[in-house]
Amino acid sequence: MTAFDRLTTDIVLVVDDVPENLSVLHDALDESGYTVLVATNGETALARARQALPDVVLLDAVMPGMDGFEVARALKADFSTQHIPIVFMTGLTETEHVVAAFEAGGADYVTKPIRPKEVLARISAHMQAARLMKQARSALDAYGQATLALRPESGRITWQTPLARQLMQDFDLAVGDRAPAAVLAWLESALQQRGEGRDVLPLSLARGAKRLVCTLHDRTPEGEWLVVMREESDAAAIEALTAAFRLTGREAEVLYWVIKGKTNRDIGDILGTSPRTVHKHLEHVFEKLGVETRTAAAALAMNRVRALADS
Repeated sequence: MTAFDRLTTDIVLVVDDVPENLSVLHDALDESGYTVLVATNGETALARARQALPDVVLLDAVMPGMDGFEVARALKADFSTQHIPIVFMTGLTETEHVVAAFEAGGADYVTKPIRPKEVLARISAHMQAARLMKQARSALDAYGQATLALRPESGRITWQTPLARQLMQDFDLAVGDRAPAAVLAWLESALQQRGEGRDVLPLSLARGAKRLVCTLHDRTPEGEWLVVMREESDAAAIEALTAAFRLTGREAEVLYWVIKGKTNRDIGDILGTSPRTVHKHLEHVFEKLGVETRTAAAALAMNRVRALADS
């Protein structure tokens, strides 16, 4: 293997306080083409993980000082490392320890004494899933999508795009790696609706004149659910109507409030004009949209705005 090949291979961080275990795992992983980093304690493991951003962490559960569970929680609490799959190594097969491994953020576990072939098989599976998720995150980042991944059983946000993180901050929803209570409650209901074959309604969270709309998408190979977010506001909707139908600013405002079910008198009060003037604007809107009724205008406008929001 050339130096260039080694730089472009998948990276595995192995954390174990027993040198013999490190040696066996290092040799097996190295022979399989992985770049292997090692750490013999929790503090070193965290430093290596944050510096190198490995593709998978193979983590001993029981170590002196900071144990594997603490290391895992620290990795999952750090935005830069929270997406890395963690495979625990443990001789503890009691249910409580297995549960603790998953609660700490583990994706899988293997039992000691270590069998290199089993470890390689587990690593390969998680490496493939991590590679796919990395590609998906890169694509979402590139297209400016506001997307986050949630684990409903723990309530953790396992990763999020920069735009999603910004929206969470803008709407005062950022609480470390924990999803907001309102989002978790909606997700639980949404998963139940999906399981029953019903349509899942988006979540809308208001803050002043702005709204954060959350939509449930697919499940990842790692078991997280993807939630796509977008910001909506009266001003943004009016701007979208102006662009979509080549309306004047006032015509777009009138159409927007028609969509909201307001009468001409209501719209006049909102815009500070007379119902007669609203009626004249509405006639121009009907002509530009090619419709004859308020209901048809509202339906056409809503469909177009939804299409623009989803594109």
